[in-house]
Amino acid sequence: MTQILELVNLTKDFTAKNGTKIGAVRGVSLKQAKGETIGVVGESGCGKSTLGRMILQLIRPSSGQVIFQNQDLMSLDKSELRQARRQMQMIFQDPYAALDPRMSVGKLVEEPLLIFGQGSRQERQKKVAQLLEVCGLSSDLASSHPGALSGGQRQRICIARALALSPKLVVADEPVSALDVSVQAQVINLMMQLKRDHDLSYIFISHNLAVVKYVSDRIAVMYLGRIVEIGSPDDICTDPAHPYTRLLLDAIPVPDPERTRPLDQAPFDPLETKLSSTGCSYVNRCSFVTAKCKQEAPKLVSVGPPAKSHWVECHLYQ
Repeated sequence: MTQILELVNLTKDFTAKNGTKIGAVRGVSLKQAKGETIGVVGESGCGKSTLGRMILQLIRPSSGQVIFQNQDLMSLDKSELRQARRQMQMIFQDPYAALDPRMSVGKLVEEPLLIFGQGSRQERQKKVAQLLEVCGLSSDLASSHPGALSGGQRQRICIARALALSPKLVVADEPVSALDVSVQAQVINLMMQLKRDHDLSYIFISHNLAVVKYVSDRIAVMYLGRIVEIGSPDDICTDPAHPYTRLLLDAIPVPDPERTRPLDQAPFDPLETKLSSTGCSYVNRCSFVTAKCKQEAPKLVSVGPPAKSHWVECHLYQ
């Protein structure tokens, strides 16, 4: 299959007010095929949103490479990067904050076309009407403002705006987390339909494993800035290898008040874990920790048959 995106040892460090360096993303490497949806899952603060923004160069990485359609985005100048961004778009987490309340829906969706000088005024208006209808909205909403719309309608507008320039890659950062459950299903089904109709590739960022399993071709589990496990939805959800992945699965609510699912973790100090510079990043939460885990960081290794492409970063498998 044709490769659309490759991340090579991508790293981002932020500096706290006291001068301490915090590794938000640490040495992430990943390959994505054209038309593939990769789900990135993990708890808040694991670095998944920072990773998504680095892919689009909204945040510049501290080191590493982002290779999109055989172009290293880190080596492009401002003008070249601007042109490359026509093929990459983002759907932000909060549809209420992502839309300027002073602009009409039509102007919001038209804005990318206007910035890149696409078509005449009449052609842009026609394109806006088509995009709204494709996203399940009436073209009559073009004159409305975001404040008059529901959360689901606003997110559909965000999706319409992301599709305006016919991108090849869409980074969706928690696109349904702010929506009601019934609306979540509508937006997810819309995104899946658009993927089939427009040959899109998605990076789908979420903390909800159930949603990620439904939309993804592969799932990458992140913990403290690293990908600790990656595989197919079946691999991750039915045969998890990393203790953290099992913890995420155990944390999913079960609709049975008499059933208990013990969480497999040791007591831990979050701050101590974040500032740890040696050994495994999960060492302070793991029940299977050994001396080697405290001294040496594990590497991603294949689990099971090579055809399954199931990888885990854990000393238990090395």
